[in-house]
Amino acid sequence: MIGFKGGDLELNGFIWKPPAEGPFPALLWNHGSEKSPGSIDTVAPYFVNKGYAFFVPHRRGQGRSPGPYIMDELNMAGSRLSGERGRREIELHETHLEDQLAALQYLQALAYVDKNRIAVMGFSFGGIQTMLAIERGYRVAVNCSGAAESWRGSSFLRSRLTIAASKATIPVFFLQAENDHDLTPNRVLSEEVRKAGKPVEAKIYPAFGSSPREGHSFCVRGTETWFSDVLRFIETHLR
Repeated sequence: MIGFKGGDLELNGFIWKPPAEGPFPALLWNHGSEKSPGSIDTVAPYFVNKGYAFFVPHRRGQGRSPGPYIMDELNMAGSRLSGERGRREIELHETHLEDQLAALQYLQALAYVDKNRIAVMGFSFGGIQTMLAIERGYRVAVNCSGAAESWRGSSFLRSRLTIAASKATIPVFFLQAENDHDLTPNRVLSEEVRKAGKPVEAKIYPAFGSSPREGHSFCVRGTETWFSDVLRFIETHLR
């Protein structure tokens, strides 16, 4: 576990490193809304075995990092359909974006990381975070199931993510399982990236498990299925 400064907090996370000196290309993983993200050991070894450093920063209030838990703060703001909750969700994501960018700065400063070859990938809430950061210093991005649970219930989130996608400055790969909660956000946002003139791919994989919840977990439990596609996309655009 490592520590890095995020605003006035000492945040924490996990770094996986290949068994060599580097410098390595790197991938920053944006975790979801889960309270205890851990080290993402269902995904990290795939990238490490291909020579990537893999960084899992824990944003404030989640995992090993101090602060209020984002879902508790959201629940205090009202029901999923309330305007107050929608506004609060954007505020919280903007704060968490600052945590993510602090983590990126930490990663860029590591001697064994090639700061010119850093990709970002995010799942669920982490997919939202990935979209908010696609003009902020990465070379390529992967959005898995971002906003699949919250797209329909928040016009504020739809607007914020659509604007972010329309300003894309890097290539973006979108992926989901067919039985995820909602396939709309990846379809809408991938089209915005396309209109911005950046390389984009959007792929829907066969259903994973037997429920929307299991389909939503595809990013962290179905790595063997999507990994070769994602690696090809990342390596094409990190060259």
